[in-house]
Amino acid sequence: MTDDLSLAAELVREAGLLAARMLREGLEIQHKTSVSDVVSAADHVAEELIAARLRADRPDDGIIGEEGASQPGRRTWFIDPVDGTYNFLQGLPYWCAALALTDVSSCAPVLGAVYHPSSDELWLGGLDQPTTCNGVEVARLVDTPLSQLCVASYLHPATLPDAGSREPLLSALSGAATVRMLGSGSIELASVAGGRLGAWVQHDSLDWDWLPGVALVTAAGGVTEVLEHRGHRWHIAGNRQAVVEIRELLLA
Repeated sequence: MTDDLSLAAELVREAGLLAARMLREGLEIQHKTSVSDVVSAADHVAEELIAARLRADRPDDGIIGEEGASQPGRRTWFIDPVDGTYNFLQGLPYWCAALALTDVSSCAPVLGAVYHPSSDELWLGGLDQPTTCNGVEVARLVDTPLSQLCVASYLHPATLPDAGSREPLLSALSGAATVRMLGSGSIELASVAGGRLGAWVQHDSLDWDWLPGVALVTAAGGVTEVLEHRGHRWHIAGNRQAVVEIRELLLA
């Protein structure tokens, strides 16, 4: 576990610094599905850096990367080389490199690693490894009412016509003290683990956006949950009381 965590820490830092250097040198932008769904050479190069090291150092493990890296194996590493690519390319500081390792049987995250180059913060946590930020253990999350917390989420304009996503989310957010949308799920979930944000809720989150943060939140004493409702998979993270309240509001 310690060796895996050390490797994850090294890889996300290297990938994040590589992407930052490529950004300074100039990058071409490509669009996937929309003007806000973007990718650059930095995403691909940073992912390949991580994937190549994993293939060499953990040849029996599987790999799933946002940009297409794939390999079957007994355990699986999930790679998000640049989480928050729109922010990254627009000069906004909320982007990171993220990595998670999942268990063979349960597919639950064994560890999570998130490196935020703009603040030079390295978040690590996992089974039997309390969440740390730059080596300092974060305070354990304690039960706190949703009404006293800032909740992070994301709502894409294209989803607004879908009542099945819009209405439950607005219901859940209505119970919070305030709301933030930073545009990087792993940074938001790391911030929940560190007590900077109170909770997180989003529908249809992808594994590489979700699993690194799950490891960090649970290793900080919080809880996470995925539930099906109105045609969507809802992902919730935070202290136990807040997660229960968000679930009740989503299902109301």
